[in-house]
Amino acid sequence: MRRRRALPGFGLSLGVSVAYVSLLVLLPLLGVVAHGLGLGPAKIWALCSEPRAAAALMLSFGGAAVAAVIDTVFGGLVAWVIVRYRFPGRRALDVLVDVPFALPTAVAGIALTAVYAPTGVLGGPLGELGIPAAYSRVGVVVALMFVGLPFVVRTIQPVLESLDPALEDAAATLGATRWQTLWRVVLPALRPAAITGFTLAFARGVGEYGSVVFISGNMPMRTEIGPTLVMTKLEQFDLQGATALGLAMLVVSLALLLALEAAAARDGRRRAA
Repeated sequence: MRRRRALPGFGLSLGVSVAYVSLLVLLPLLGVVAHGLGLGPAKIWALCSEPRAAAALMLSFGGAAVAAVIDTVFGGLVAWVIVRYRFPGRRALDVLVDVPFALPTAVAGIALTAVYAPTGVLGGPLGELGIPAAYSRVGVVVALMFVGLPFVVRTIQPVLESLDPALEDAAATLGATRWQTLWRVVLPALRPAAITGFTLAFARGVGEYGSVVFISGNMPMRTEIGPTLVMTKLEQFDLQGATALGLAMLVVSLALLLALEAAAARDGRRRAA
């Protein structure tokens, strides 16, 4: 007996899906690419290699990478605590992880600035230690960590929930230390999810604007990020410069995302074999 599916046939479902994704994602990206290619490779390189533009792009990608690495480590720990332990306030912690999803980025930027400013609760003690948080590159990384954390936790959490604790008990029974159990049993199972979480956090950080614009101070050559410079060029009616920067960020982001996804897929095939 042929099974009846809840949704219409494959052809109709695929057509609607492709049309929806194309309208929301593909067409806007193609518009940026088409307009950027009209400038020519030499013009794009000249605009993106200007000292101010190069510094902004390097801070965007470098800050997003550092924030994603930190989020992957500590986000994995947060997911572990939520999944493996039962304690008062666990549900509150679980809900708190999703706050960056729901909080408007501008509000997040104002809140982070208030906390990490020289007169803030954390900014004051950090300043006394010689670590300026707000209006510095440290503040940029902190803001990117804030927006990227939920992506890591929510990616790793389902894998941890499906990971049988009996495997860890079996490793301990065979004489494995806690470090050996973590390195040989837990981390290999979490590695694909961790790579995916890192990828999502990195991609979110590269394009982040609202939460960074307040805490960074937007100082050219120091704390100005790529999206902020794009907005500045648009306000100055420099459409060519904004397009070139946007195209450069798009190409580099897609290349890095494809490379990371290929690494995750290769790791999954290796584990399956």
